[in-house]
Amino acid sequence: MTKFINLHTHQFSKDSEVIEIVNQYPWAFDASIPNYSIGIHPWFIDENRLAADLDCIAEKLQLAPCLALGECGLDKRIDIPMVVQMSVFRKQLEIAMQTHKPIVLHCVAAYDEVIAIKKEMKIANPMIVHGFSKNKQVAQSLLNNGFYLSFGKYLVRNPEMEKVLKFVPENQILLETDTIEESIYQVYEKAAAVKGISVAEMKAIVFDNFSRIFS
Repeated sequence: MTKFINLHTHQFSKDSEVIEIVNQYPWAFDASIPNYSIGIHPWFIDENRLAADLDCIAEKLQLAPCLALGECGLDKRIDIPMVVQMSVFRKQLEIAMQTHKPIVLHCVAAYDEVIAIKKEMKIANPMIVHGFSKNKQVAQSLLNNGFYLSFGKYLVRNPEMEKVLKFVPENQILLETDTIEESIYQVYEKAAAVKGISVAEMKAIVFDNFSRIFS
């Protein structure tokens, strides 16, 4: 049965119509959540805890309910030095590369670096930029390098994102809520309206993409 997919959320809704990939942190893991991703967000790097966090990620990525690594990535607008962020990001990618599981990315002003790391490490795992908020040029660069783009908060809040979503091929799109108050149904309604299709068609597109990426 085709369900709605919420690629990235911090809130488990228990809605039976939706497959939710709930963001988890190694230091605050909740075993009751049925489908989740796990990773070290660049904002929350703690070098005192790093070894334990990486061990937890390696353990959980072997389990069926853990669908992806993440969110993890790079953020140039925070105080944690890029050299530290890069090291922690690479260590997580090395763990994920021992599996076929996708990687959910947090990326702020570091798209060139993320693309370069994907090439340099020869990462074959699907890589998804969550909460995409940039322009068509950035989108094109990511799409050319095999990334998937997940839309949510900025699609709902910023009319400029409509032209970006229109431009992205259907087979590289996912949808999410992240931390917004709007429901995943509202995100699908918005995306469907932008693409000029029905919600049912949008649901089928995203479900097909999810099934392929998370196979």
